[in-house]
Formats: sequence, structure tokens, C-alpha cells
Amino acid sequence: MSPQRPAKIQRALNVFGPFIGLALVIAIFALIPEVQGRFLRFANFKSVATQSVIVALGALGMTFIIVSGGIDLSAASNIALSSVIAAYAINAGAAPLVAVVLGVLTGGLVGLANGALVTRLRLIPFIVTLGMMGIARGAAKWIAGNQKIDAPMTWANELMARSPRPSWLLLAPGVWIVILLAVSMAVVLRYTVFGRHVFAVGSNESAARLCGIRTDRVKILVYSVAGLFCGLSGGEGSILGTMVGVMIMSFLRNGCTMMGWPNYIQEIIIGAIIVIAVTLDRLRHRGE
Repeated sequence: MSPQRPAKIQRALNVFGPFIGLALVIAIFALIPEVQGRFLRFANFKSVATQSVIVALGALGMTFIIVSGGIDLSAASNIALSSVIAAYAINAGAAPLVAVVLGVLTGGLVGLANGALVTRLRLIPFIVTLGMMGIARGAAKWIAGNQKIDAPMTWANELMARSPRPSWLLLAPGVWIVILLAVSMAVVLRYTVFGRHVFAVGSNESAARLCGIRTDRVKILVYSVAGLFCGLSGGEGSILGTMVGVMIMSFLRNGCTMMGWPNYIQEIIIGAIIVIAVTLDRLRHRGE
């Protein structure tokens, strides 16, 4: 066998591996008699896409952090806090656009705080974001009074409507926003100086610093961008892989729900798949 052939196979697996995983998940549930009639309907695919919006937005920002070699445990709590701020603002009489902007800025400020603490005080990202997770979650509960905030219906609610208006959109406006942002971020990550710097910091921060890259500024920007994405809703990675991963998790939850499996079974299955995926990725890198 030519020595170039294994390398080509490896590259093909890197590109098509996530799609193969997604296809397998869809195929498994499509072949189960109890749910196959409902699972493959276009209406179900629309539902899965809509339910994936919030996770996808957070994952887009998280991609930058992972590529830069960092970690952010506060993402989910940041999303909760930003959502509470937006809903509270609408209830207080603010215009929906103002409320959305306040929510996005809240997420960005949390991300900025994470980045500043990691870079300026040289703290470990795991510890910083673990602490911020508690702060953001506690703040969200405090502002909401430990209960759900029911904001009045506005155009912001239509962003996640399963039956969009106008109907020619086919999918919820939020889904199209995610697609647009995913394409934009893929271009930023792959074809801009900032994107190259993010990869450089994630690959070898010391070498990047010696090359003249302002690594602290890159990290602060990365955490801030991730925070902004949370408000809307090491060392390698891609936007496409992130989006496929989100869809795999969404279809898994959707299929498990259709099967009527309890939540703890779903969590065990999804957790096992994550561990298997990480293990396979580690084995793949050992073979390189």
C-alpha cells in the first residue's frame, strides 16, 4: 500500500467522520418500527432544527474557545442569565430590540470577565469559568426571583416559531440566523488573521507569543465572542464539526424522546457517546 494512501484515508475520515456519525444516528432511529413513521417526517426535522438553535449558538462561541486551547464551563449559566435579563427588560417595558441587545451584551460581559481573569491574573480557565458558572446562575435566579419569567409575546418569540411567518421561510428564523452565523464564523476562523491567531494560540501558546501574536488579546476576544453567542441564545476544531455535533445530540434526544425512554437513559446514552467520540479522536491522533 502506498504510504500516501493511509494519509488520504485519515484526511477523509477527518472530513466525513462527523457526517457518518450523524447518518448512523438518523439511520438507527429510522429503522426502529416504533418511531420510524414519525422520525423521518419533515415536521420532525423542523422541530429538531428549532430545538438546536440555543445549543448551536452557544456551541459556535465554544468552538473558538476550544480551538484556542481553553475551556468555558459557564456557557449554560451565561445563556440562562442573558435570557433572564432580556425577559426582565421586556416585562419592565423595554422595546424587544433593546431587551435583546441587553441580553447579548450581558453574555459578552460575562465572557469578557472570563477572558480578563484568565489572562490578567493568569488563572486556570477551568477554575475561572467554574466560578463564573455559579455567579451567573445565582444572578439569574436572583433577578428572576427563583421562578420562571413569562415575557409578553413579541417578534422575538417568532424567532423560534416552528411554523414561521412568512411560510416560505420553511424553518424558524432562528435556524436561518444560526446558519448565517455559522458560515460567517467559519470564514472568520479559517480565512482571517484573527482565526489564524486563534489556531496558533491553541496549538502552541508560547510559540505564538514568540512569533509576535498578542496571545492575551486573542484569548480575551475569544471568550468575549463566546459570551456574545451565549447572549444570543485544545487547539483544533471547525464550525462545521460543531454544527454536525449539535445535530447528532439533537437527533439523539429527539429519537430517545419518541421511544419514550426516561431522561436518565437519555443522559447515559449521550454521555457514553461523548466518551466514545473523545476516545476515538484520541486514538485517531495517536495514529497520526
